[in-house]
Amino acid sequence: MQAGIDLYCSKGTAEALGLESHRLHVIHALEQFTVGTWTILPFDTVHDAREPLGFLMASGDTKVLFATDTAYVKYRFRGLTHLLVEANYSLDLLRDNTSEPSLRRSIIQNHMSLQNLESFFAVNDLSAVEEIWLLHLSNANSDAEGFKRRVQEVTGAMVFVAEP
Repeated sequence: MQAGIDLYCSKGTAEALGLESHRLHVIHALEQFTVGTWTILPFDTVHDAREPLGFLMASGDTKVLFATDTAYVKYRFRGLTHLLVEANYSLDLLRDNTSEPSLRRSIIQNHMSLQNLESFFAVNDLSAVEEIWLLHLSNANSDAEGFKRRVQEVTGAMVFVAEP
């Protein structure tokens, strides 16, 4: 905002960060808004932050889903062309690498497992998907190449892994 860029976030996020500015735009889950040629629909996600949101963004024939820092996505979408989604951990790797029960519970409650991501794929229309970007992979509890291979097998789409 200090650089002259508008910021869009939930009221909970703005309050948690103490944000105030004429450039701040408070948005609400399931209330669509427009920025340039993009129509954006924020939706609530599952994380231990104040009012976390994911986004469905559409412009022309492009329809992008962005969902990270969420245990799962409870909504269904049609016509997606691009997905930027969290694949934080695998249950097997988490079980093997994280012995602290409270940490394991926190990860499961706040981040998307590869297994939950596969469930999301199973209930959504992926027929138009061109690319899937895997985001927010855990350093200890994920396998970037294995996750990429698995998502390609399940979806048939081009899959990329975002670098930290």
